[in-house]
Amino acid sequence: MKIPTCEVLLFIALFLTACDVSQFNKPYSEKEGELSVLYQSFSERPKHLDPAVAYSENEYAFIAQIYEPPFQYHYLKRPYQLTTLTASKMPEINYLNKQGENLGKGAKDSDIAYTDYVIDIKPGINYQPHPALAKNAQGNYLYHHLTSVQIQSLKTLNDFDNTGSRELTAEDYVYQIKRLAHPKIQSPIAEIMKNYIVGFHDFSKQADDKQKTAIKNLSMAGVQVNNRYQYRIRIKGKYPQFIFWLAMPFFSAMPWEADVFYDQARMSDKNITLDWFPIGTGPYLLAENNPNRRMILLKNPFFHVEKYPSEGEPEDKQNGLLTDAGKKLPFIDKVVFMLEKETIPYWTKFLQGYYDASGIASDSFDQAIQFTGSGGVALTDSMKEKGIQLQTSVETSIFYMGFNMLDATVGGDSERARKLRQAIAIAVDYEEYISIFRNGRGVAAQGVIPPGIYGYAEGKDGINSYSYDWVSNKAQRKKIEAAKQLMVEAGYPAGIDPKTKEALILYFDTTSVSIDDRPTMNWYRKQFEKLGIKLVIRATDYNRFQEKMRAGNEQIFVWGWNVDYPDPENLFFLLYGANSKVKHGGENAVNYKNPEFDRLFEQMRNMDNNEQRYQIIQQLQEVVRHDAPWVFGFHPKNFSLFHSWYSNLKPNLMANNRLKYTRIDTAARADKRQAWNKPVIWPLLLGCLLFVLMLIPAINAYRRRARETLQ
Repeated sequence: MKIPTCEVLLFIALFLTACDVSQFNKPYSEKEGELSVLYQSFSERPKHLDPAVAYSENEYAFIAQIYEPPFQYHYLKRPYQLTTLTASKMPEINYLNKQGENLGKGAKDSDIAYTDYVIDIKPGINYQPHPALAKNAQGNYLYHHLTSVQIQSLKTLNDFDNTGSRELTAEDYVYQIKRLAHPKIQSPIAEIMKNYIVGFHDFSKQADDKQKTAIKNLSMAGVQVNNRYQYRIRIKGKYPQFIFWLAMPFFSAMPWEADVFYDQARMSDKNITLDWFPIGTGPYLLAENNPNRRMILLKNPFFHVEKYPSEGEPEDKQNGLLTDAGKKLPFIDKVVFMLEKETIPYWTKFLQGYYDASGIASDSFDQAIQFTGSGGVALTDSMKEKGIQLQTSVETSIFYMGFNMLDATVGGDSERARKLRQAIAIAVDYEEYISIFRNGRGVAAQGVIPPGIYGYAEGKDGINSYSYDWVSNKAQRKKIEAAKQLMVEAGYPAGIDPKTKEALILYFDTTSVSIDDRPTMNWYRKQFEKLGIKLVIRATDYNRFQEKMRAGNEQIFVWGWNVDYPDPENLFFLLYGANSKVKHGGENAVNYKNPEFDRLFEQMRNMDNNEQRYQIIQQLQEVVRHDAPWVFGFHPKNFSLFHSWYSNLKPNLMANNRLKYTRIDTAARADKRQAWNKPVIWPLLLGCLLFVLMLIPAINAYRRRARETLQ
């Protein structure tokens, strides 16, 4: 019996009609429903989600949405300003003498032995639902004494039948500070805090042989609970920048119940730890942690009342940034982070509308960005047609080339070594580097301080006159002839080492070991070749590189620093003698020591912002420019793309908790996705037709043989 071709085609057509063909290429399995969902990506699993330990950008992307320190940065105001988060008001700051007597607001810095920060928190703030806080009818914790059999059956936090919550108290903030001091937790800021918080070091020694759960009942001299909603931190001397630390996740609240719950035997074997499942009071909770596929944040059902800011800069209203003024946060119900290790599929999904925002990889740069005649940047026509928004901002960070000041050739304070460093600073053309390797995404640095940080000087007053001239109202790198003259004055004419009568050999220590790093390394070689210097690349793995840095066995290297808080102290301390990496284990990686710089730094570091402090900052800049322990590299420029349905966009380089301000127009997104991803079905239909036409003769032949067999 023959099969009618028309019936086969009708069947195929009915099959295709029954499918939602618009969803053929959608990368998400579940439906959004009525939820407002934001889609983002991550490329590497966050190693730590414990706020006492986490200290990297990919970790803060999550924990800053979950945990809440008492203060935060105002989302709209510039320069960056601190405002309250869980605190009911800005802290009361009291200065005391050595006897603990209050000195009043006008006290001399020399008389101040201690500073008290008295912090009041808002009542009625509750933790996210979590099994660590679950109790039975008698008020006893359900999961603080689990048996090995009970733990054996667990796989994730979702395997617990019950969750609980409780109110945030001042004791939770004090408990977290104790956690920072516990040696077993190994907080990266513990060494810093020993220098400031009274009793921190003594507490650390006292807690050394004790379990984390025991520190609740230990006291720290400088931290005290005054009442349920108030606590006090006492620091040594005067350190105005301490308040910035109180806006970092390190000083978020932590319930003592979390450590009791997670520190039970064999819980870590199941990966049920605070580093995997955080517990906070923030706008979101981590609902799914599957770092090999996706991580999901859900709106915290117990989140306290917080509203979108009602004031900002003058242009914010015109730019639509005050449309949501006074409305309750957050606006997003769910945030889906998908694992994307490759840039090309990520970029494709962004263009399809399946990711709401994107950075720009080098291989996609020309597709997205075009340079204007005036040297500015703009979106390409294809991006404009999609309504994509471009946001640029100079990051509050710096990448620099460092000279080990303990090295016999490039280090020290001799005029010979100084002129050699100054010559190299002219020759290494970071404007060219930015153009070649960063698609123009950077600003050549003129000093230690990036734009946006107090003390940064604009224009002619802010240039590095040892490497640049002021020409036609802009900084212009000095000609290579000036660098060659410095080489002559340093005793290396044409780059010749007088000891060997051959080209001076310098060593560049790096972790860049892959084939992709070769163009960059060759570029650095060519920069030194301008001066006749032979640059030898010494590439090692990161651990070996760190060992070299700690021992002072490196000569020249490249490193960077992201500003922790918007104050120049957080940058100049990278060159403070007492922070030498070799001698003191600090962050002064070049081991620079200049008594004049150290004196000015100590004078500046604890001052309030005023004209005197500003002038001292300029003096510090000038000392470093003259000594050249760094070749000031560049401040990265961030280019971000956002779809038209993404609103409340304003760069905020200090705030990590930006997700709660984001609004997504889900209806507009759905329409755009539908329009951009219409499936082309005719090739499928044509393929089916050809398949059927090829199949019919075979079926008919089979049926003929079957009939002949029956006869």
